[in-house]
Amino acid sequence: MRLAAVVAGCLLAAAASAGEVRAPATFLSPDLRALQEDASRHPGWLWVDEGEALWRATPATARPSCQGCHGDIASMRGVAARYPVVARDGTLLNLEGRIERCRTQNQNAPAFGYESDALLSLTAAVALRSRGMPVSVATDGPAARFLAEGRRFYETRQGQLNLACGQCHDENVGRRLRGDVVSSGLGTGFPAYRLEWNTMGSLHRRLRACSLGVRATQFPYGSSEYLALELYLAARAGGLPVEAPGIRR
Repeated sequence: MRLAAVVAGCLLAAAASAGEVRAPATFLSPDLRALQEDASRHPGWLWVDEGEALWRATPATARPSCQGCHGDIASMRGVAARYPVVARDGTLLNLEGRIERCRTQNQNAPAFGYESDALLSLTAAVALRSRGMPVSVATDGPAARFLAEGRRFYETRQGQLNLACGQCHDENVGRRLRGDVVSSGLGTGFPAYRLEWNTMGSLHRRLRACSLGVRATQFPYGSSEYLALELYLAARAGGLPVEAPGIRR
């Protein structure tokens, strides 16, 4: 199927100029936006509560808890706004990767595993401390090559539909794709509770769904491809507020 046919069949009334980058909350319906801001009704707060308990809990290895090293979880203010980052050993880590590294190296405990409730909970609880703060990731120095890889991924046509990320999230921002409004494709609300999933999920789960949607290769959770793309998306979101834990349709 030619691209023109895909666009004509799926994308309806225009609403925003090409290439406009907007905060994810601006694409939510008024009801969903209100739900995202209401901790008493946001279902993702169940994971936040569990994450805060895990922060205080001593692991079975009897090594210090997260709180034993870092103090109260309030000390994580601003951390999520700076991720992904390049670690001292040259590895690109997102927030989930940093938590897993602390878990295995500092607590000498088994990794939680991507998409586990434990990792989603801790990530959501930490990310909450940066809610409303502007995204500001390092893109120079050792991060520069990862940024270039992420941009290349974003701009490369993929899958049987032969679509690049930017063809939706730059050229058709604000238009409708079936029942959804095409957003700027930013990750500032993740981990997020997605109504379609009926649970909390990571940004990489959403990226895998996008890959599936264009009938392209789905890379593993935590893959170098998705990590580089995550950094590029964070750079695109520079200055916009962290929304995690978000609500998504």
